[in-house]
Amino acid sequence: MRKRWVGAAILGLLALGLPAHAGDSLYGRVTEVKSGNIVTLDYGAGQYELRLVGIELPNDKVLSERATGLVKRLVLGKNARMRFEGRSEDGVMNARLFTDDPEQGIQEVAVELLRAGLVKRAKDVDFKYGELSAAESEARDARRGLWAADQQR
Repeated sequence: MRKRWVGAAILGLLALGLPAHAGDSLYGRVTEVKSGNIVTLDYGAGQYELRLVGIELPNDKVLSERATGLVKRLVLGKNARMRFEGRSEDGVMNARLFTDDPEQGIQEVAVELLRAGLVKRAKDVDFKYGELSAAESEARDARRGLWAADQQR
């Protein structure tokens, strides 16, 4: 019972626009994909613009468009959960974003982008279990996306 109360209190504070803290989680529907690393999450009482943490979009226009397309397929118009990691200097929330789809299961969007080779892991950023570096290594070894282009040059 206490856990429910604490969870409700955290969501209430987020809804009021009070400061969020790293690790806070929020459930909602992705209503817009602005790029391969920026989405809008509608949580019912409002919306947040989220920047996916731990990844960097490539300068390559084709790969960047493919990254945006993958994010759209994974979460646009669907329920998702975000885990707040902090705010950037421009005020955008940095977050981890997870799918919530009964067919595809729970997937972390940034990890799937890395696994497809469509983005690079941000320098000096990885999560507790090394998910980002493992996904990037998998793409590099399989020569997907960025790594396929690297091999052709």
